[in-house]
Amino acid sequence: MATRFSNFNLANKQAGSADSAPPLPLLAREALSFAYMRTSAAFASTVPLDVAGNGRHVMVIPGFMASDQTTSRLRRSLQNAGFAAHGWGLGRNKGIRSDIFERLGRRVEELAIDGPLTLVGWSLGGLIAREYAKVARHDVDKVVTLGSPFSGDPRANNAWRLYEFVAGYKVDNPPIDVILSEKPPVPTCAFWSRNDGVVAPGSACGQHHESDHQVELDCTHMAFVAQPDAIRAIARVLV
Repeated sequence: MATRFSNFNLANKQAGSADSAPPLPLLAREALSFAYMRTSAAFASTVPLDVAGNGRHVMVIPGFMASDQTTSRLRRSLQNAGFAAHGWGLGRNKGIRSDIFERLGRRVEELAIDGPLTLVGWSLGGLIAREYAKVARHDVDKVVTLGSPFSGDPRANNAWRLYEFVAGYKVDNPPIDVILSEKPPVPTCAFWSRNDGVVAPGSACGQHHESDHQVELDCTHMAFVAQPDAIRAIARVLV
């Protein structure tokens, strides 16, 4: 069950450090979570939601090395509740590239015909969503991050070495200018979990000035886009 924190200092204190990666036992649990996500149960079924999307446009940006297929359960559940939920349509997310805003912008323009849309970003996808909202604030009305490491040390996670290998640059020296901890000029909500085995909970929770709302979930990093309670909590902040 998700818990919404209105006291940002309490949330950050309980989330812990944003400067060290999660311990190995939590990382090991992610392997089981990933295996579950690869089963038909995680993709074939949708989650009943108690909110009405009323046609609200939402784009879900996948995490590092993930694609739209990985976020399909979340998107289809939102669609069944009346949201116009879309994938990002840019294939596998292999990191922040110099042309990322240009490519994402073309996709947003296709979807934002009736007005701005909400960006939901899982892990790395949340970083991209936050940064894009800073350069295209009139096309984005809200940003929701799911276990995204926008606060603290960029190496406070168990994926940075793989990221540097795939992306081809140091994690703290991307090809575009970014200030990850700087809050976008639109409403933001940061989901985090103390059971996250990939990203430090404190890094995904952030400081009080880095997001508008912080919500704790009881899930692994891989389950942010698949666990029923997580999907229900995400849907509630979209309306």
